[in-house]
Amino acid sequence: MVETAAHLALHVIPRLPVRQWVLSVPKRPRYHLERDPAILNAALHGFLGAIERALRQASPGASARSRLGGVVFIHRFGALLNPHLHFHCVVVDGVFDADVSGEVTFHEAGRLDTSAITAVQATARRRLLRAAHRRGLLSEDEAQNMAGWAHGGGFSVDADVRIEASDRAGLERLLRYCARPDFALERLREVDAEHLVYESVKPGPGGSVSLMLTPMELLDRLAALIPTPRRHRHRYVGVLAPNAPLRAVVTALAQPAGAQRLATPEGPPAAPDIDADEPLHRKAARLAWAMLIARIYEVFALACPLCGGEMWIIAFITEASVARVILAYPGEPTSPPRMAAARGPPPSERADARQAEFDPQAQPAPGCEFD
Repeated sequence: MVETAAHLALHVIPRLPVRQWVLSVPKRPRYHLERDPAILNAALHGFLGAIERALRQASPGASARSRLGGVVFIHRFGALLNPHLHFHCVVVDGVFDADVSGEVTFHEAGRLDTSAITAVQATARRRLLRAAHRRGLLSEDEAQNMAGWAHGGGFSVDADVRIEASDRAGLERLLRYCARPDFALERLREVDAEHLVYESVKPGPGGSVSLMLTPMELLDRLAALIPTPRRHRHRYVGVLAPNAPLRAVVTALAQPAGAQRLATPEGPPAAPDIDADEPLHRKAARLAWAMLIARIYEVFALACPLCGGEMWIIAFITEASVARVILAYPGEPTSPPRMAAARGPPPSERADARQAEFDPQAQPAPGCEFD
């Protein structure tokens, strides 16, 4: 989560205003979105097309060929580990135009009022229902009925979150929120060996804010949220798409003006670059663990607690006798913890308990023989 957000904020999303667009759909089409990649792509393309049209209308000077740029995060989970597929789209708040010479011009969108967002919602609903009808997932009467539902028919579009161009820290926090995993460990607590409680920061289905689960039920819910193989969790769209002609020009705007590589401070010689032949864009996609720890816990792991200077790796200790001496000096344990014995299944799931529930004497005799 942190590495994805840092990479997007540092190397991909330009230093321009950004807006988050969120689309939620009713339960019935949501079921097909979770299982049919084609209908999911159709829903996403229809939603992005409606956003691009709204941005063009709100951007003075934009042409009919101007394009948006953004990153789409596909969430498959709800507040209480329930399946709930919806889209979080971090889109640059404006459109990009390019002339014949390749010069790129950005047209910033003005204020989007409620009518513009309502129009995006109506267009996304109409295109999704039409795509579902073409694929035979909804009949014509069912599609027309859902199109006539009041209050948006269960379709919801939110575009209230806007990050200014200068607020890169706010952009990174937004990207972390969009790239977060399905499961938050700090919200899980153990009541006893057979009962777990998963808390939520907002009400889930039915208005509940907590969920009581057995360990096996927790694993079952988590397994249902895992996407099938080769499904992308986030996608680059518009001018940020992988094969977009303007991608290199737009992503270059993510760097601060006049940025240049600073000389390394005096200290031990840097290690040789073992990935010297690796492309620059692949190097930029990875961050050192020390930098990730600093971004998460706001503590730089390589800072010396005595002088505050940067620590350097001078050796790797692989001999057990030397490691014990080093660990014993500050009072750290010198032997690994003992492994606990393997635990059996919960009492309710043991074979003897299931056998007690099934009493052959109490079952009626079958009318035919079976193996």
